[in-house]
Amino acid sequence: MIIFDDVTDRDELERRLVQADKLSSIGLLAAGVAHEVNTPLAVISTYAQMLAKQVTGDDQKAKLLDKIAKQTFRASEIVNSLLNFSRTSPTDFVEVDLNRVIRETASLVEHQFKQAGVEAHLSLAENLPGVRGNSGKLQQVFLNLFLNARDAMLNNRQNSGALTVRTWSESGFAHVEVSDTGQGIPPELLARIFDPFFTTKGPPRARGWASPSATALCRSITA
Repeated sequence: MIIFDDVTDRDELERRLVQADKLSSIGLLAAGVAHEVNTPLAVISTYAQMLAKQVTGDDQKAKLLDKIAKQTFRASEIVNSLLNFSRTSPTDFVEVDLNRVIRETASLVEHQFKQAGVEAHLSLAENLPGVRGNSGKLQQVFLNLFLNARDAMLNNRQNSGALTVRTWSESGFAHVEVSDTGQGIPPELLARIFDPFFTTKGPPRARGWASPSATALCRSITA
């Protein structure tokens, strides 16, 4: 008698647990780095503003100092977004500003998009009603959508691509639509997109046809 035991799922689960542990460590490291970077950024911004007050008669120098102050503020926003993402957030649902979550997530992937030649277009409605949710979990959802969209457009073999995120209000509900110019998911794989551990991605340097596009995965999120 020969008994076979398929341990493929168990091995895959163990691999995922190891990966999750690594990501947790990276999150702690990112939080520490964010705290350390924020301090010199604050010093640079403060001195730039002090110098700007002393060169009020020199427009050229004032413009340069203004650029320094604006860029340090922008860098601080990116660091704070990274810090918020790395924090372990409670699972309780609270009032969430969807537009703010989307902006913070977009700032995290801005550099990657620039390197990939992908443009991000945010069309966020003003006075969008708040929703009850978990900002940390929502940010993970949007981050996965944005990165999947980037991968899909990279595998399109085009020099550029576009990711569009749109929010609007309708009948008292907040809506979010994420779309990209990727090739989408092949029809034969649509039935498997919610299967645990299912992916079409290979190793980072040897990917397959494309990762699912954001359009196919999440055409509209209604909260």
